[in-house]
Amino acid sequence: MADRFDFLSATDKPALLAFSNPEWLEAAKTALTELGYKVHTAATHGDFLIRFSQIRYQVVIVEELFAANTLAENLTLKALQAMPMSQRRWATVILLGESYQTFTPLQAFQQSVHAVINTSELFLLKQLVEKAIADNNLFLHSFREIQNRVHSSARAEE
Repeated sequence: MADRFDFLSATDKPALLAFSNPEWLEAAKTALTELGYKVHTAATHGDFLIRFSQIRYQVVIVEELFAANTLAENLTLKALQAMPMSQRRWATVILLGESYQTFTPLQAFQQSVHAVINTSELFLLKQLVEKAIADNNLFLHSFREIQNRVHSSARAEE
């Protein structure tokens, strides 16, 4: 709750974490802070949804068992998967867990995220997150550029 009143400026790079495992949470916080992100953490599924709806996060990392005993019980992941792509396209969404092989595209696709990372590679988390972000930015660069132009021209016509 300490970061509830953490204000964001136009130059901040916001990131949102949803973890139950405190060691993994600390590893993710450290990695993102070192990459220059302003990190927010969600304590519950409801907290995640409120935060995600209020801020355009650049990076979102969700633990596969966040506030859940099984992947099927992870309401945060289910909510992300059900969201329209236009709502989550601006964030690089990473799923962290023991049941994934790092950067396996099919596993990421099956979970509707940009990348999956196995927790056995937490010691490389900073580099892996950096790669996931770079890959996602490269993949969506043209789309985002066109969307920004469309929004800019629509605002100019108003």
